[in-house]
Amino acid sequence: MPLVPPRISRRHALRAMVAVLAVLAALVWWLRPFGEAELKGELTFSTGVRTGVYHRYGQLLEQALKQDMPGVGVRLETSEGSQENLQRVASGEADFTVATADAVAKYKLDGKPGSQLLRGCARLYDDYVQLVVPAGSSVQSARDLRGKRVAVGQAGSGVRLVSERLLTAAKLDPARDLTPVSIGIDTMPAELEAGRIDAFFWSGGLPTNAVRELSERFEIRLVQLGDLVEQLQGSGSPARYYRAAVMPQDAYGRARNTTAVATVAVPNLLVTKEGTDPELTEQFTRTVILSRDRIAQQVHAAQLVDLRTAIYTDPLELHEGAGRYYRSVKP
Repeated sequence: MPLVPPRISRRHALRAMVAVLAVLAALVWWLRPFGEAELKGELTFSTGVRTGVYHRYGQLLEQALKQDMPGVGVRLETSEGSQENLQRVASGEADFTVATADAVAKYKLDGKPGSQLLRGCARLYDDYVQLVVPAGSSVQSARDLRGKRVAVGQAGSGVRLVSERLLTAAKLDPARDLTPVSIGIDTMPAELEAGRIDAFFWSGGLPTNAVRELSERFEIRLVQLGDLVEQLQGSGSPARYYRAAVMPQDAYGRARNTTAVATVAVPNLLVTKEGTDPELTEQFTRTVILSRDRIAQQVHAAQLVDLRTAIYTDPLELHEGAGRYYRSVKP
């Protein structure tokens, strides 16, 4: 007589399935890489003005962090830019931020509160200084801004630092030889389009959406700044972080430039402070590096984030947690 397999009740089948799933869950937990325990809590990331590259980068990084660290809530806080960002991290108002290397150097040089606690996580992409004018403007260099109404960035921004240094290198007094307008990239394009300013300085990754969108509805031109590089670099300690750079002619396809534009570039740093949890910093840094290609699809400057150079966070010491990540991926 053939053997007949015993009937398994639905209840027994469900119990067996639950047991199998429990075993699989335990295996997944045990097989996770060492040190990958899920983090819990909240962190604040200070970005920049809403239409700037810092804020868009922060929005996309937030999405990547939610995938990689689901137990950590991420809050984005807009700001005026690099200088305000550093103050927030140094004072504990924010856990991570982005700031230009020259702004970091000045913050440390000035001995601002908490400056000795700042630490680097990664060197990111470079900002390009952009002097934007209407296409028909007579301005051909920063020296031609005498008597003009010029947006120089908000007081807490990195744009303000570099624009004032460039104007000084052009032998112009930023307070006397022109009319400085303290606004950010969120309002600069509309003010230029309306004729309420004659030019604006911006420092950001290429391309910056606010400038690109302006070029699509209003004829603009980017003014070369290359003739000021040598004098700018000789103007003091923070200025050593500036380098000569070239913006491709098609950086903004609608801009009325017939050649590439010589300018100045400065690196951006991912910044935290000494007391930030090493494991959180390690995982944060990992996400920044591994999410590069996804973020670069919308923020093109992010494609320049490079594991080989990310570790060089001068003028800041590397945070312990970030160093741990770089050692883990060292060939």
